[in-house]
Amino acid sequence: MSLFRTKSLASFQEKQNQQKLQKNMGALDLVLLGVGCIMGTGIFVFTGVVAATYAGPGIIISLVLSAIACIFCALCYSELAVAVPFAGSAYTYSYTALGEFFAWIVGWSLVLEYMIAASLVAAGWSAYVMGLFKSAGMAVPKAWTAVAADGGIINLPAMFILLFLSILLLHGTKESATLNKFLVGVKLLAVFIFLFLAGPKVNTANWSPFLPFGFSGVMTGAAAMFLAYIGFDCVATAAEECKHPNRDLPIGIIGSLIICAVLYISVSAVLTGVIPYQELNNAEPVAFALRQIGYNLGSALVGTGAIAGLTTVLMALLYGQTRIFFAMSRDGLIPAAICKVHPKYGTPHIITTISGILVAIIAGFTPVHIMAELVNIGTLVAFLATAVGVLVLRKRAPDLPRPFRCPAVYFIAPAAILSCVYLIYSLPVETWIRYAVWTGLGLVFYFVYGYRHSALILAEKITNQ
Repeated sequence: MSLFRTKSLASFQEKQNQQKLQKNMGALDLVLLGVGCIMGTGIFVFTGVVAATYAGPGIIISLVLSAIACIFCALCYSELAVAVPFAGSAYTYSYTALGEFFAWIVGWSLVLEYMIAASLVAAGWSAYVMGLFKSAGMAVPKAWTAVAADGGIINLPAMFILLFLSILLLHGTKESATLNKFLVGVKLLAVFIFLFLAGPKVNTANWSPFLPFGFSGVMTGAAAMFLAYIGFDCVATAAEECKHPNRDLPIGIIGSLIICAVLYISVSAVLTGVIPYQELNNAEPVAFALRQIGYNLGSALVGTGAIAGLTTVLMALLYGQTRIFFAMSRDGLIPAAICKVHPKYGTPHIITTISGILVAIIAGFTPVHIMAELVNIGTLVAFLATAVGVLVLRKRAPDLPRPFRCPAVYFIAPAAILSCVYLIYSLPVETWIRYAVWTGLGLVFYFVYGYRHSALILAEKITNQ
């Protein structure tokens, strides 16, 4: 039964008092952190690809349905984020509600999510930057901008951006939040430029047929676009660095999701209205659409915005990964020596450095596209655990202070659970196999090291002496 020992809020508070992170983030910072993580490849790539291959103009319905499913999960996250306002997000919630064993699986899944996602986005960032260089007539040898599987040797631009952002995060959340605000502003400006230029060019004839793949295509599109919304969970990892968590965390989580949903739906409606959906299956559908209707300068501006968008996603992913590592190491499940907080910067500098180097190596040498689906399953496992955790704590700890309560929790939490189970079930078999291998490695590490060094079991031994 010790596998399922839970951690009390008092234990989290004690650890937080021993190793404090600086509280530099307000509601606006959290909203922009969420927007920064959600709006990237989803709005600049997925909208066109999903429209062309799955849903056609019906992607508008797909986005509405996937947004509703995400809001279910976001409401569950919001309740637990203010009830358990400590670093670690779904890992911490699982430790409180479900026990250490499930917490380890969720934490290990989140590490996978952030690590692989950051590697993939960094590769996309590199491709966009090299595209701008080529447009400017600057030839860059492919050997230094692509991995061996793609005909190169090493992807140096991807490694550079990851290491640069890791250094920035190491120096403090205040500085990185300032850059994030600027880059999110650039990204939003690019989206509004697209809507302003392309909106008047919409031809409603392009919306017919509206459901060329039938309603099943809309549902497949909803499953695909659900994963484009992921990122709001990154806001929850900032709980200990939030000035007023009771108010700011729900605003950050739900606010960022709503903003991104509105923009996703708007861009998709305009995109499929100006260009026939069959032509949108390319790596840059938004910029492509502007070029097709004669706005070459606008296309370049949107491409620049896409680079800014991918940069903010990278920053949020690296931030979230370090905070998950920090929470797990503070609980003794991974070596505690790496969770030290820098005396000057107030950040977990050792973990930030290690994770930045690790992700840079993966991005620089590995064809990570074969593991892309692992990002999805890792996220869905965390969402599923959070929704279950809300229900468990409502029963087991009814008097737990909840400054924000999930409305209609016995409808919304089961709806979130069913959504996650359906999406996990819909993933390819190969994804299940790879995830099983990753989980197996994690369980080996847990039973060899984590179980024996858990802060809870060490505390029990001291008490029994």
